[in-house]
Amino acid sequence: MSTTIRDVVATDLERVIELDRRLTGKSRRSYHEKRMAAATAEPASFVTLAAADGAVLKGYAFAHILDGEFGGSGPVGVLETIGVDPDQRGAGLGRKLMAAVEQAMKARGIKELVTQATWTEHGITRFFQSAGFELAPRLVLERSTADTTDFDAPLAQREDSSEVDLSDPSGDDFAALSRDRVPVRSLTEADFPFIVSIDRKVTRRDRSAYYKRKIAEVTKQSGVRVSLVAEIDGQFAGFVMARTEYGEFGRAQATSILDTIGVDPAYARHSVGRALMSQLLTNLASLGVEKVQTQVAWNSFDLLGFLARCGFAPSQRVSFWRRLG
Repeated sequence: MSTTIRDVVATDLERVIELDRRLTGKSRRSYHEKRMAAATAEPASFVTLAAADGAVLKGYAFAHILDGEFGGSGPVGVLETIGVDPDQRGAGLGRKLMAAVEQAMKARGIKELVTQATWTEHGITRFFQSAGFELAPRLVLERSTADTTDFDAPLAQREDSSEVDLSDPSGDDFAALSRDRVPVRSLTEADFPFIVSIDRKVTRRDRSAYYKRKIAEVTKQSGVRVSLVAEIDGQFAGFVMARTEYGEFGRAQATSILDTIGVDPAYARHSVGRALMSQLLTNLASLGVEKVQTQVAWNSFDLLGFLARCGFAPSQRVSFWRRLG
């Protein structure tokens, strides 16, 4: 019987979970259930494909579309997971699935496909190389949520300029404020215009559509998101958006993904970014999330410096990309 590529359907889910367990050595049931639910709710944003012989599923691939995360200026396709029945290796099913993912992305106007892997996962990294992927010009950074005492000590005045990348040099120069002196609260729908305004000041772009989608995720969709707002004297000063993933890119542990942070230029050097990051880490630790990750363009030196001062360091994960013709 010939293999066909089709959409994953609800009756495939148990087979996907079992194949994934055989491939990874662990069960990621929660991840796959949530991804299927998200794909059903927003089919335009997800690609879920199966390689099957009749009713027998032999392989699968899950991907989705991001538009604006990590400072991106346009939509990109993200290949989250791809797997083939170990008994079917060598039959070219992985390449067929990859080609189908690319075709589905191009049909939606996507011109770039990205993914990640731990550098020691030689099988999948060789597969990505054979599929035309290259190292992406982005760094994956991470830090533990276990110990946030590095946020308790005040920073020297010269270090407080670490937020210059998020604003302009118009703010007052003085020592860092703790999060106790920069009140931080949960983000709400009412914060939308302030977030868009700050982002426009920083990026010189109108990304209101992106933030409308992100705030809908924060306030209405299921799943663990930790998104915060900082205020100074009752005025909106900055925000951070993060989400918690349970299995994306083969992760075995719950990991929070920090994808957006912004500080109003009027509050430059007031340690708004540090206050947001400190509270974010505290909240994540209370939820049992052990690690937070983010991605940064290799030449975003100011942002890299800020994150380094917040305790981030290079991850063992590598980011790959390929352009779609």
